[in-house]
Amino acid sequence: MKRLHGSFTALMVFAGVFFYFVGCAEVQKPSPDATFYTKRGVEFQLNGQCELAISDYNKAIEIDPKHASAYNNRGLLQMNSRHYDQAISDFDKAISIKPKSVIAYYNRGMAWQYKGQYDRAIADYSNVIGINPRHAMAYNNRGSAFHYKGQYDRAISDYNKAIEIDPEYALAYFNRGVAYFKKGDYDRAWEDFLMAQALGYSVPPEFFEQFRKAYGGEI
Repeated sequence: MKRLHGSFTALMVFAGVFFYFVGCAEVQKPSPDATFYTKRGVEFQLNGQCELAISDYNKAIEIDPKHASAYNNRGLLQMNSRHYDQAISDFDKAISIKPKSVIAYYNRGMAWQYKGQYDRAIADYSNVIGINPRHAMAYNNRGSAFHYKGQYDRAISDYNKAIEIDPEYALAYFNRGVAYFKKGDYDRAWEDFLMAQALGYSVPPEFFEQFRKAYGGEI
């Protein structure tokens, strides 16, 4: 009986230690990293919760000052809020971290364009094209910058390239139509407007009215 009692006691002690180990041990969870905050920031951004998105991008940058995506995403939010200088500063930082960041050059080009600094916009879109020659939107936007400078032939050349890359790029057809219209080439302009509409682009009715007057009222 004594031997049995001793064995039982040892078993209970072992069991008690085992239970204590399982019940009280805690697995330490890793702290959220910069990628976590950037991804959550994107979710907030997509849901229109811009302040929360910026807060998360700030946290990501605080954790990792070289987290290019956080700078780019924060810059995009500021650009959409018309804080162009702050946006450009963020895109500058993203580019300094990743010198071949297509999205940062493209976004900075848009910010320069919104500020009316078309030469700088053209330079950034050209950088995009240099990295990715098949970037149809960069050709379209660079064409738009040339257009604002009154360089319609160069604009049309870029719109042509955008359409060559993406034959269903409705906005590029419309933009090219406007450039043809400015050059007085109304037949080509009309063809492009019709194509843009066929591809789903909504041409403003007042624009068509202006076109009809310029064209002589024959359409």
